[in-house]
Amino acid sequence: MEELINKIKNNITLSPQAKEHIYSISKERTISKGEILIRQGQAVKKTFFVIDGCLRSYCTDKNDKEHTLQFAIKGWWISDFIAIYNNEPAILTVECITDSKIIEFNAKDLDEIHSLFPEFEAFQRKNLERHVVSLHKRILNQLKLTAPERYNLFLEQYPDIEKHTPNYHIASFLGITQQSLSRIRVEKARK
Repeated sequence: MEELINKIKNNITLSPQAKEHIYSISKERTISKGEILIRQGQAVKKTFFVIDGCLRSYCTDKNDKEHTLQFAIKGWWISDFIAIYNNEPAILTVECITDSKIIEFNAKDLDEIHSLFPEFEAFQRKNLERHVVSLHKRILNQLKLTAPERYNLFLEQYPDIEKHTPNYHIASFLGITQQSLSRIRVEKARK
């Protein structure tokens, strides 16, 4: 929990009352590899801050093919924000891909913190800005970069994730097949 508090303190001045409120609306959890936090089609009421480990969000298309939207590692937030903010069933599944520690929040409680402690507005706005920028970069990279370039960028963004993540998750994140990922790795090893 202190990691999240420190992250907040790096961005805003945090009063003792605000800190206490964060503790009161959050729940620290240890989750096991393979545990599903949000399932496609269900109502979404939670958002998660990753203390340690790795989670991913993905959707499944009509042919049961998985498409990984996001990996969330230490210091990142994850949920199905479309479902939360549009008040609709989840279109994403959020899965724990390594044993992890998270802080769980009820999205409504987290949203109401702004009226109680207006200083959180700036912190949340910055989080949202980073999230939007990250998603836009991801879309542009999918459109502009070659598969090997996307893989190299992935390794920069998630340096240790390959140790813990199955190849098919990485391939689905990059928008390529597992065979293409294997070829890219072989070519990279030759250089």
